[in-house]
Amino acid sequence: MYCKRLIDKYLLEWASRDSHKPLLLRGARQVGKSTAVRELAKKFDTFVEINFEKQPIYKTLFQDDLDVTRIVPQISAIYGRSIQVGKTLLFLDEIQECPQAIMTLRFFKEDMPELHVIAAGSLLEFALNELPTFGVGRIHSMFMYPMTFDEFLEANGETLLLDARNQSSADSPLPEALHTRLVELFRTYMLVGGMPESVKAWVEHHDYVRCQEVQDDIVVTYEDDFPKYKKNVDPVLLRQTLRSAALQATKKFVYSKVGSGYKTAEVKKAVELLALAGIIHPVTRLG
Repeated sequence: MYCKRLIDKYLLEWASRDSHKPLLLRGARQVGKSTAVRELAKKFDTFVEINFEKQPIYKTLFQDDLDVTRIVPQISAIYGRSIQVGKTLLFLDEIQECPQAIMTLRFFKEDMPELHVIAAGSLLEFALNELPTFGVGRIHSMFMYPMTFDEFLEANGETLLLDARNQSSADSPLPEALHTRLVELFRTYMLVGGMPESVKAWVEHHDYVRCQEVQDDIVVTYEDDFPKYKKNVDPVLLRQTLRSAALQATKKFVYSKVGSGYKTAEVKKAVELLALAGIIHPVTRLG
């Protein structure tokens, strides 16, 4: 089951352009980046997906130089599938595991401009911060987030309700019955969340317990990544900060509530790293 995403439209527009830059798909882990790319791949004759985390052998191709006219045929040879300009979508997943591959992206625009190339990865922002440059003006970035309420409605087959809401206005408001139904679904969305796997569990089973299990697994996955963030940041502090952020949601974030024994500057650093990873999104109060 594939849940349609708003980003599908933008990915298709990118793929349809006569002139396109290599695409860097950015966002937190498990928001659906790889799945969206695989859905786009159905529009191509062939699809070549390499994962630098699962298939480290591909890292060796980027060690000597950044010549894409050499690298692409070698990827094709290892993968066992021809990579053809205009017909193949090349997907470089978990690219943060190979910084040289990130540096190589800019040369696709110069040396193989007609080849469709998408790169994605988790904790990608940390890898980008470590690079002096990764191709300003030569790479197009798209940011992907958890599913919106509109995407949740569509995944649950509520397209007619969504259309009715979109056609309403201040002069022609929704009937009370439709408004009540939307509020009920929004409450469900707040419990299920926007992570695709959790939404899928809800659509298939309508079981909050199953959704909670998925959510718990995702949180554990995030926390397992914490040691990778920065060597000078305590993973325990990151866990406490994440959990405190959830408890303090909709309120002013108070650093001292994260836990005793940590300085404000340390907690601020933890907040910054969690935001950089796309796990939390600080909202600045206006006025």
